[in-house]
Amino acid sequence: MTARNPKLFVKSYGCQMNVYDAERMADALAPEGYVAAESAEDADVIVLNTCHIREKAAEKVYSELGRIRKMKAETGRAPLVAVAGCVAQAEGAEILKRASVVDLVVGPQSIQRLPELLRQAKAGARPVDTDFAVEEKFERLAAPAPKAIRGRGVTAFLTVQEGCDKFCTFCVVPYTRGAEASRPVAQVVAEAERLAAAGVREITLLGQNVDAYHGEGPDGRPWSLARLLYRLAEIEGVARLRYTTSHPRDMDDDLIAAHRDLAALMPYLHLPVQSGSDRILKAMNRKHTADDYLRLVDRVREARPDLALSGDFIVGFPGETESDFEATLAIARAAAYASAFTFKYSPRPGTPAAERDDQVDDGVKSERLHRLQALIAEQQTEFARSLVGRRIDVLLDRPGRHPGQVAGRSPYLQPVQLPASSGSVGDVVEAVVTDVGPNSLFAAPAGDARERPRVLVEATA
Repeated sequence: MTARNPKLFVKSYGCQMNVYDAERMADALAPEGYVAAESAEDADVIVLNTCHIREKAAEKVYSELGRIRKMKAETGRAPLVAVAGCVAQAEGAEILKRASVVDLVVGPQSIQRLPELLRQAKAGARPVDTDFAVEEKFERLAAPAPKAIRGRGVTAFLTVQEGCDKFCTFCVVPYTRGAEASRPVAQVVAEAERLAAAGVREITLLGQNVDAYHGEGPDGRPWSLARLLYRLAEIEGVARLRYTTSHPRDMDDDLIAAHRDLAALMPYLHLPVQSGSDRILKAMNRKHTADDYLRLVDRVREARPDLALSGDFIVGFPGETESDFEATLAIARAAAYASAFTFKYSPRPGTPAAERDDQVDDGVKSERLHRLQALIAEQQTEFARSLVGRRIDVLLDRPGRHPGQVAGRSPYLQPVQLPASSGSVGDVVEAVVTDVGPNSLFAAPAGDARERPRVLVEATA
């Protein structure tokens, strides 16, 4: 009888970088024979790939571990359980003390050691590895097989930078991901070429502070993110490039010029501001003002007139007054976002803001969040409706929701539904937006758009 391949189940929380790390963990274990499990109940190894950004992140992990412990007791199965990601980095050995179901803990910079850590766990040890070994991580990570890349679709994430040196007073990233570190250009290019050779058409470059990228180039000198983007655009098969997440302080002239000159770089910029109040921005240690931010946005839009803007906001930061919040509403109106992520401030243990004694009442935070989200929803709807009648390029990336449809993404990351005759998955097709739905745009191939377009409903596309 042929031995069954061991099965791996990875549950990821949080940011796109965790999605990337989850794929790399699967790639690291593929040479050991591991295949994907459909669920934790079917797995031989369960990995919780955690995020530490939001409130009560650690408690949510322990709650999930409680469910796994119950599942093991009910089924009699004994999968190995690993906690990875930023909660693993922050909590370390404390996780082993609090949760007997956990067999190993691995930080985000040590996932390349997962095969060895699993061998140790199988031998009865309960290893903890939370070293900050960024360079070793990327040097030792196994390259994904072409079949695995194809199975993940025609879009892919590619981490090029990790860590942050900004030390915003609300953020745990410098403590869980370490100082800013950038991968060498040759390493990034080689990974991008593997992705393209396996059919990936769109690559999103990831970093906690991606526009601070300064990886070593082939000439031995540091390359900027802009220079890296120009190089990646030369790879055959790569039709689209994106990057996230940016910091306004690192958006330099070369990167703005790349938005002007580089056709492959999508006209969609995620540029967090967090607050519109200069007083709160100073307390956050953002080291830019609201005016600095708006001037930067104007410069990028001047370089790329069709650019759409996305952002991040935190409401209810300690000491935030109604006047401070009104300034946030004002900057949101002035920036005219196509989309944005909005959050209530949540104290993160170990950060300076968490120690302040002027925390904002949760009810006040909720009310302010509701008002900001209403404004962003209006802007998102207005932006979606502005596209009706316009020609856009759509990357087809999956079957449509209904028979006779194929789905894709606009340059602005919106889902787009088209007739199945428009093309095949992986094609970039020119289309005319005809309608706006609650969660998607509807379009027809250019030259085949139907008569006078109409807006079906006010929507957030």
